[in-house]
Amino acid sequence: MTTTQTPDFTVSDHVREALAVTLRGCEELIPQEEWVKKLARSQTTGTPLRIKLGLDPTAPDIHIGHTVVLNKMRQLQDLGHTVIFLIGDFTSMIGDPSGRNSTRPPLTPEQIKVNAETYYRQASLVLDPSKTEIRYNSEWSDPLGARGLIQLASRYTVARMMERNDFHDRFKAGTPIAVHEFIYPLMQGYDSVALKSDLELGGTDQKFNLLMGRTLQAEYGQEPQCILTMPLLEGLDGVEKMSKSKNNYIGISEDANTMFAKCLSISDVLMWRWYTLLSFKSEAEIAALKAEVSGGRNPKDAKVALAKEITARFHSAAAADAAEQDFINRSKGGIPDEIPEISLPLGEGGAALGIGALLKSAGLAASSGEGNRLIDGGGVRIDANVVSDKGLKLGAGTYVLQVGKRKFARVTLG
Repeated sequence: MTTTQTPDFTVSDHVREALAVTLRGCEELIPQEEWVKKLARSQTTGTPLRIKLGLDPTAPDIHIGHTVVLNKMRQLQDLGHTVIFLIGDFTSMIGDPSGRNSTRPPLTPEQIKVNAETYYRQASLVLDPSKTEIRYNSEWSDPLGARGLIQLASRYTVARMMERNDFHDRFKAGTPIAVHEFIYPLMQGYDSVALKSDLELGGTDQKFNLLMGRTLQAEYGQEPQCILTMPLLEGLDGVEKMSKSKNNYIGISEDANTMFAKCLSISDVLMWRWYTLLSFKSEAEIAALKAEVSGGRNPKDAKVALAKEITARFHSAAAADAAEQDFINRSKGGIPDEIPEISLPLGEGGAALGIGALLKSAGLAASSGEGNRLIDGGGVRIDANVVSDKGLKLGAGTYVLQVGKRKFARVTLG
């Protein structure tokens, strides 16, 4: 974690506060003293600093792990600086090799267009759209052309490129490295030249690319940008980084009830890390809340507050309140106000339907056998009553089926 350095010039309270906001939850600020000088100059001249975040639209949706850097952008945006949300429509066609042990297939223009359409809309749930500059790196990358690309490539050596861990490891292992993969960090660095950025944000896995921006800016006679890396957020399991492939994520487009319930499922230890990286509460407020928990207050109260804050950000305060009530209802075995309604036919000749088959038909179990196993485990209710008889058959009528704490369906047989 970055530690505060003492600059060799006087720092105002305003700059000191801005530095504290910058450092909150960050992994590294490189170099810190240069950033303090930039903040001081901005305060003196009244000129906002240019803060860049580039994201390649590699998938149509983002999860809250992606919002760690967006949250930091919003904090700096609230200090009055210019935030540049850069969509890497050009670099997406190359494929970012960061942290990979094989070549990543580039996206097609059609895939990029579809994904980019949703990226900024989702990012706007965190950033202030009225104060955000939206750019696409094809603006300057396409006009660069072959001649410009060769000139750009002449400003960086192969030896420096091979210092990158993933390239170095793949080379030693004999894993192919395509030449176009060297172009990716060059183009990301050139983005900083084109935008004249003062600070670039990224995850810890992007450090090499971010440093490339500093190098190329100096090559082009610009003041080098500073770099702020943010940690990768652990997912719901508290171990692996948040990832859809690991199914330990919260998608920011998920419904409010699911989002709230997932937030409450994290451990008490992970909760405080999420507070630091995801909450907009001040550090003083978080410290006070942590002290209350240490003093005997139920940690669930703090977790509920965090879950409501996150849910409200991506939905609304009213939706967060409703999600909390829905969770309470489910926890008490109550029935939510809104559940799927399904109409199903009875058996041949109007015969009653077995409970296992009914659970399968209602989408509450993958098969009749799984439905029976759920009954054995005491996880099935009909109209709030636990089902213990796997041979139960239901005739015409309407029933509320419940599996576990969160799966419901109102089924009408007839």
